[in-house]
Amino acid sequence: MQQPNANPNHLPDGFSYQANALSAQKSLELFYYLQQYLNWQQPSIKVYGKSHVIPRLQCFIADQNVNYGYSGSQLIVEPWPEVLDSMRIRLSRALQIPFNALLVNLYRDGHDCMGWHSDDEKELGEQPTIASVSLGAERVFKIKHKHDNEQHSIVLQSGSCLIMNGFSQRDYQHSLPKQQRLKHPRINLTFRSIV
Repeated sequence: MQQPNANPNHLPDGFSYQANALSAQKSLELFYYLQQYLNWQQPSIKVYGKSHVIPRLQCFIADQNVNYGYSGSQLIVEPWPEVLDSMRIRLSRALQIPFNALLVNLYRDGHDCMGWHSDDEKELGEQPTIASVSLGAERVFKIKHKHDNEQHSIVLQSGSCLIMNGFSQRDYQHSLPKQQRLKHPRINLTFRSIV
């Protein structure tokens, strides 16, 4: 297995990274606003037949008549707050993707995490585009090829945007591992288009 690659310019096909998509001030204001005003939930998911509470908080925002779930859980749909709707419209224009849903994750500290997975649910289509905006604490994001296990790591900064498209979900898994010493929270906005 190769050493993890920390250079954002050398990410695998289907992944691209922009460090300063939002200014530091805007990132901070948005972080505190969302932390306070979103309707955070902590659903249970089924893993190998057993039910577990996820190790993070979530909020699912979407257009009317859009439903989404994973690992045996159906997410409760919230309406678009104005600030996130404007961001969705700008991203949809820039990427030419009709984003109609947003999964928001709140990692309260370095103990909250996300295991290896691909966003390959059939509702996302064959080659989904996911725009992932980070706010708050920097976290290490890992990418692993499904067949040869080649790994890449990137530090997601506050205000950054990671785009996953093409065959990124078919060919790779990604994760946000625990960082035990980290005391600060991070919010991750993942804009997606659900068919």
